Amino acid sequence: MQDRIEKITLPNGVRIVFERLPYVRSASVGVWVKSGSRHERPSESGVSHFIEHMVFKGTPRRTAAELAELTDSVGGQLNAFTTKEYTCFYARVLDSHMDQALDALCDLFFNARFDDADVATELGVILEEISMYEDSPEDLVMERLFAAVYRGTSVGRPILGRPQVLRRQTGESLKRYMKENYGPKETVIALSGSFSDKDVEYLKAQFAGMEGKSRRLGKPVVYRPAFTVRRKSIEQNHVEIAFPGIPFNSPERYAMQLLSSILGGGVSSRLFQSVREKEGLCYSVYTFGAGHEDTGVFGIYTALGRETERQALELISREVRRFASEGVTDAELLRAREQVKANVLMGMESTAARMNHLARSELYLEKHLGEEEIIAAYDAVTPEQIRALAARTFDFERISLSAVGRVRTAEEYRQILLS
Repeated sequence: MQDRIEKITLPNGVRIVFERLPYVRSASVGVWVKSGSRHERPSESGVSHFIEHMVFKGTPRRTAAELAELTDSVGGQLNAFTTKEYTCFYARVLDSHMDQALDALCDLFFNARFDDADVATELGVILEEISMYEDSPEDLVMERLFAAVYRGTSVGRPILGRPQVLRRQTGESLKRYMKENYGPKETVIALSGSFSDKDVEYLKAQFAGMEGKSRRLGKPVVYRPAFTVRRKSIEQNHVEIAFPGIPFNSPERYAMQLLSSILGGGVSSRLFQSVREKEGLCYSVYTFGAGHEDTGVFGIYTALGRETERQALELISREVRRFASEGVTDAELLRAREQVKANVLMGMESTAARMNHLARSELYLEKHLGEEEIIAAYDAVTPEQIRALAARTFDFERISLSAVGRVRTAEEYRQILLS
């Protein structure tokens, strides 16, 4: 039986989307605002992520410690995250504690203090977080890839921001940014699980008075081919190969996910079998898609030793070219379909996953597909569609690369991949 998704749009534009799951005992709720790092000016780089941290530093009603104690006392989660295109504040609790979770979530969203002493303390935490990225080559190589292919745009800037910009922020500047950029028309409340009509009415009452301007609309962002290398004294080289991808809401997203699964999505994928299992040239190799509102990247990641790097990259290049020219077999497509469908259905057993799906669908698509419709969309993808998409995606005239480690020059990598 399909669970019914309901939607309420308040007069100020705030949208509340929810689905009741009477067979569970938990509920997940998120306040999603379509305002992330890509909406920041260079002089504001990292402000959205800074705000995400600061709302948990206390309100007039609760200290930061009391917020933490409340979360632990009900055995739940109260947290937030920031992406390039949105910020989410969320809670997950048992249905018996839903009223406490909603009260705390709305309190921190609307009434965060932004005390200057807390700003100074949290600045240190964020600077440490930035340093952690520097020490994580898998994160660093991807950060540098996005900075290169989206250079000169807000999408190319890091979500965590620039230290020199963050050091200039005050409690007042952060509060002002939140007030001016977290508008009701860009806000979605998503709720999934076991909850009551009273909970929905509470959210309506809390957000009915929300004010704010619409977010700034930046220029469309376009992928541009780029090669970037960063020398770092580590054992393995971390390499990202990239091609232009598709936006998050593209009608080809189902075909692209199946393409990614067949090429590098699991242990039976072509790249894993050829590069790792048959030739033993690396430990890790996989593909991924990163879709945004108006652009996207399709990437291939591998971590490997300097001595096997050339052979592995040449093999990856050959496999990608073969995929683009020959397409996929019926057996590969069937296997990928079952893998993706299993991930979708098993993921939907989590109220948190369902809440995330509700919110992203509303933010990007403004419509909601049920499980049966999603499965049908994957079933409708044909081998011919995947081959055509691969031929268009894997254009070696538009290939990009990011490498971190004991790396070669950008020109050497270009010659390896294009020869």
